[in-house]
Amino acid sequence: MDIKSRKTAPVGVFDSGVGGLTVAREIMRQLPNENIVYFGDTARVPYGSKSRNNIIRFSRQIVHFLQTKDVKAIVIACNTASALALDTIQEEIDIPIMGVIVPGARAAVRETRNGIIGVAGTEATIRSETYTKVIRSLRPDAKVIGQPCPLFVPLVEEGFAKHPITEEVIDIYLSSMKATDIDTMILGCTHYPLLRSRIIAYFGEKVHIVNPAYETAMDLKKVLEEQGILNDAGQPARYDFYVSDTAEKFTEFANSILPYDVAATRQINIEEY
Repeated sequence: MDIKSRKTAPVGVFDSGVGGLTVAREIMRQLPNENIVYFGDTARVPYGSKSRNNIIRFSRQIVHFLQTKDVKAIVIACNTASALALDTIQEEIDIPIMGVIVPGARAAVRETRNGIIGVAGTEATIRSETYTKVIRSLRPDAKVIGQPCPLFVPLVEEGFAKHPITEEVIDIYLSSMKATDIDTMILGCTHYPLLRSRIIAYFGEKVHIVNPAYETAMDLKKVLEEQGILNDAGQPARYDFYVSDTAEKFTEFANSILPYDVAATRQINIEEY
């Protein structure tokens, strides 16, 4: 592929479901010329309770699918897959592939004043301690407090983000973290930015909330610039959406959060890849 074709080639973005749309949304905002192929693994969501081996297998299948779309780079817009599969997949493909954890951890280290950082995430992400390792590599004296919040994903996916029950669940999961001295907290799952206003209201102004989706979009821009493949064609960007199940439900959700009207989502059998 020549450099002109590489510039206009799409960026692949994938997640276990709809959460990665928060990353796609930031890429649309920050890199408006980039074409995107998005895949949501809605048949196998959530990833947070799955084993490492299964997450790697799922991620491999999705990467193979995205490569059939001639993507020039891949963003793993899923904290669980970033924590458990990124290192393995990076060794297996020859295009840039990045996750959401390093950009989020770097932003938290930049923002914290006292070095006490909270991470809310899926059980698999918290158990992996990947955020802790990355944060401590950047600031060895940092104290990291992780909290799994497994019900946040289904609450978002079922449309309960603004329901009073969500406030109760936030309190159940995050009350112990609120009682600590954290001054920064990472939304360590791509679904969680859809609860951001509720979480900010819960913690108040004393805690800075980090959204890794924005940080990831800015990192992607830097990588594409360094490789000379940032799309500067000036054509309207093309966005294609694929899922492994419930395409209509996904389309409805996507249209509720994206700055772009999704006409249709295509369903594929991801197990074929």
